This record gives sequence, structure tokens and C-alpha cells, in this order.
Amino acid sequence: MDEPNVRLDGLAAAVTGAGRGLGRAHALALAEGGARLLVADLHGAQDTAAEIRARGGTARALGGDAAADGAGDRLLAAAEEHYGRLDVLVNNAGVVRDRMLFNMDEAEWDTVVRTHLRGHFLASRAAAAHWRARAKRDGGPVHGRIVNTASEAFLLGSPGQPNYAAAKGGIAALTTATAQALRRYGATANAICPRARTAMTTEVFGPPPQDGPDPLAPERVSPLVAYLASPAAAHVTGQVFVVHGGVIGVLRPPELGPVLRAASPGGGWTGPGEVARAVRGADLPPHGFTAPEVASLA
Repeated sequence: MDEPNVRLDGLAAAVTGAGRGLGRAHALALAEGGARLLVADLHGAQDTAAEIRARGGTARALGGDAAADGAGDRLLAAAEEHYGRLDVLVNNAGVVRDRMLFNMDEAEWDTVVRTHLRGHFLASRAAAAHWRARAKRDGGPVHGRIVNTASEAFLLGSPGQPNYAAAKGGIAALTTATAQALRRYGATANAICPRARTAMTTEVFGPPPQDGPDPLAPERVSPLVAYLASPAAAHVTGQVFVVHGGVIGVLRPPELGPVLRAASPGGGWTGPGEVARAVRGADLPPHGFTAPEVASLA
């Protein structure tokens, strides 16, 4: 059997939030695979780009807010200016403002949803339009890859992060919609829910182990990102993965549970009492619309 083609030679890739943490690890992995990088972040983009160049790769830095007006267009314009094209987009920029729902103010909600969900939308829209235009111009499919960053927070409920969980759930939905829109052009969109030790998760995971490798190091997530960016993943789209250490969990699509039907076919429900009786006899999930089993992945 032929080895899968996971090389990225000649491809142009942009990574947002690449100044440190997961974004930096993704940028380094893509560059190691042969991609030319556009490293985007509010802070640290120059450092990551310099690190890639020091390792013999090609990289340019782009500063700015990923969710600002026109940010996606500026990202695409920079990629076209430096590399003549954009082939891979990794949306990773994000922030946290953790607080319980009853204590959260509007600014904490807006900041997180804006940075994550709006930021993903702006860059994805620019990339999607770019690939559609290329496919129409060339008369065939293009190599276009979007890798979005969701989170286990939307799967678990995460009561201390209602803003973050909502944004990440929105990113998963944006990913599936984007995948459907891009399918006819040969481009793909997938999402990862990474578990990694970064500045954003210091209070959650604590310090790395003193002896031996860190199972939650960001670079343990990046091989999946590099694979999804490659020619070998051309058939993989609309998927959501939970990834950390040496584990990749593939999420199943939402499944229809119990179906409750009114006693009178075609007549509809007669009132809340009939609904109550139907629900009482239904096998409802004890944990609601969450997936607590992902927490046990190790």
C-alpha cells in the first residue's frame, strides 16, 4: 500500500493565534511539512515566524485582531501578497473570560464570542471565497483546507464558561456548514477539540510533569492539524475531533433520541398534560445534550 501523501510542499498556510501555545505548535508543524507560513496574532507573531525561518522554513508575520472588521480580507491579502495564494487556514485565535452565567457581564460574553466565533467566520469567509474563485477559474477542485478550533467545553457544558462553550459550539456548527458549502470545490473544513497545556489552560491542567514527556504538550495536537491540511485528508470533511496526547476521538453526528408522538395522529398535542405524560415515559439522557464520556479519554 502506498504511503499517504502528508507533505505540504509549496502550499501556503495561515495560522491565527500563532504567537504561542497551540497556534505556534501548529505553525511549526505545518512548516516542518513544507508549507509556507503566514503567522497571525496580536502578540508574538514575529517570534514564531522568526523561529520557523531559523529552522529553514518560510514564514511571514501578520499582526492584528482576528475579529476586527476586515481581518479575514487582510489575512487573505497578505497570503496572496507573499505567496500568491492561500491553501490552508488554521483558525486558532481565542481568549477566555471565565465566570458563571449569573456573574458574567456583557463585555465578558461579547469578548469571547467575538474573538472565537466572529474571528473564525471572518477568516473562513475570505478563504472560502478565494477557493471558490480559484475552482471556477481553473475549472476543477482546489486544495483548500480549513481547520477550526472548537473545544470539549461545548460537549461537556462547562458551567464556568458559558461564553466559551457557546462560541465553541458555534464553531462546530460553522465547520459543518462550511464543509457543505466547500464540498463542490474540493475544499474541506474540519474542527478539533484540543486538550493542551497552554497559557489559557494553566489553571485547569497545572504545570507539566517534571520527569518524562508532557502528554498535554501543544505539539501533540499538531500532527492531526498537519494531516488535515495535507493531500491525504482530501476525503475528510465536516468532522469534529477530540485530540490530545496519543488519542484522537472522532465525534459522531448528533443522533435522534426518543420520538414522542401525540395520541391523535395528525391532531397534534392536546395540551401540556399530554406532553408531560409522553415525556414521563421517555428514556431521556440523564446528562442532557452533552457528551460527558469525552472527559474520560486518556
